[in-house]
Amino acid sequence: MAFETITGKLQNIFKNLTNRGKLSEKEVRDAMREIKLALLEADVNFLVVKDFIKRTTELAVGESVLESLTPGQQVIKIVRDELTKLMGESNSRISFGSVTPAVILVCGLQGAGKTTFCAKLADFLNKQYHKKVMLAACDVCRPAAIDQLKVLGAKIDVPVFDRGMENPVETASLAVGRARRDFLDVVIIDTAGRLHIDEEMMQQLSDIKDAVHPAEVLLAVDAMTGQDAVNVAESFNNRIGVTGIVLTKLDGDARGGAALSVRAVTGKPIKLVSTGEKIGDLEPFYPDRMASRILGMGDVLSLIEKAEQAFDQQKTVELAQKIKKDAFTLDDFLDQLEQMKNMGSMQDILKMIPGGNQLSNVSVDEKALSHTQAIIQSMTKAERANPDILNASRRKRIAKGCGLTVQDVNRLMNQYANMRKMMKQFSGGKMKKGRFGRLPFGF
Repeated sequence: MAFETITGKLQNIFKNLTNRGKLSEKEVRDAMREIKLALLEADVNFLVVKDFIKRTTELAVGESVLESLTPGQQVIKIVRDELTKLMGESNSRISFGSVTPAVILVCGLQGAGKTTFCAKLADFLNKQYHKKVMLAACDVCRPAAIDQLKVLGAKIDVPVFDRGMENPVETASLAVGRARRDFLDVVIIDTAGRLHIDEEMMQQLSDIKDAVHPAEVLLAVDAMTGQDAVNVAESFNNRIGVTGIVLTKLDGDARGGAALSVRAVTGKPIKLVSTGEKIGDLEPFYPDRMASRILGMGDVLSLIEKAEQAFDQQKTVELAQKIKKDAFTLDDFLDQLEQMKNMGSMQDILKMIPGGNQLSNVSVDEKALSHTQAIIQSMTKAERANPDILNASRRKRIAKGCGLTVQDVNRLMNQYANMRKMMKQFSGGKMKKGRFGRLPFGF
C-alpha cells in the first residue's frame, strides 16, 4: 500500500509520545519536526506540510493537551483530525447531475491508468448505483487504447461506443446521443493523455467538455508519481476545471504524498481510489478512514463493507441454519473460502484491522486458500457431504488428484474438524445476529 513507509515512521513517533506520562512543549515540537520530515519524505507538497505542521503544533501545545492525563493520545487525535481535514473531511460522492444520460469525462496523463479506471468506474456504478452505463472510446492517440477499452467492456458486460480514429469530439457527442436513444443512465468518456501536458491535449479536452457538458470531470492521478502529481492536478484544474480527483495505483510501492497534497492544492475532492489491478478494486474515498489507515489505526468500517459486498446474505442465513443443525459440510467450507477471496488480498484485509500495520513481518500465504480449494474440489460429492468416510486410501487419492501431499489433506481435515467443534459451541441459540455475522467463521 502507498502509505506503508509513512505509517511506520508515524507509529514510531507516536510510540515515543504515548510511552511518557507527561509531555513538555519541547517534546511536542520535536515530535512535530519528525512528522514534518516524514511527510516531506513521503513526497507531500512542501507548502501543504508547512501549513499542516503549523496548525497541528498550535493545537498540540495547548494547555488542555499538555495538562491532560493522556497527552500523547491527545496529540495523536489532533494529528488524525488534521489529516482528515487535509484530505477533505467527508466523503464526496459521484454526481450525476440533472440530465440523463449523465456524462463523466475522465482525463489525465498517459500512463495514469485512465482506461482501466473507466472500466472500473462503469462496473462500480453498475453494482453500487444500479446504473446502465456506456463507455465511449475517445483516446485516438495511444495505440490499442480503443481495443483495451473494448476488452474491458466485454469483461464487465458494458457496451463500448467507438468510431476508430475519427474525431474524438464528434465521437463523444455521438456516444451521448446513442446512450440517450438506448435509455442508458451514464456515459463514461475515456480521453487521450500525453507523457506531458501540452496545448493540443488541453484544447481537445476543452472541446469535448463543451460538446457534452459533463456532470463530472474526473482527473486520474497516478499515486506513484509523487510530487509531480500535484503539478499535474493544478494544471488540469486551471485549464479544464476538474470536479474531482481519482487516485490510481494506490496499491503500488509509492510514498503516498499525492493523496495528502492534491486536495489541499486544487481544492477538489478525492472521490475514488483504485486499490488493485482487478476490476472490482475501486473504493469511495473516505478522508477519515484514510487518515486512520495512515496512522496504523486500521479501517474497520471499510472491512465490514467489503465483507457485506463479498458475502451472499441468503447463503449466510442458510449457513447459520446448518451450523445450528451441525450440518456444516466441506462444500459450505469451500463456499465460505471462495467468498472470502472476493474480499481481496488477505494482506490488505489484515491492514484494515487496528494494529494490523504493525504485523508487517507476518506473512500471509495467499496460496493456502488455493490449495484448500484444490483439495476439496478433488473430492467426490459424497466425501464433501460426509468427510467421516475419508479413510487413508481416499486421502491418498485426493492428494494425488490435486497435486499435493497426504499431509496437506490431513492438515485441512484437522482444521475442518476444529472448526466444526468451534461452531458447535455457538449452536443452540448462542449465535448472535449483527453486521459481523456476514464475516466468515466469526472473523
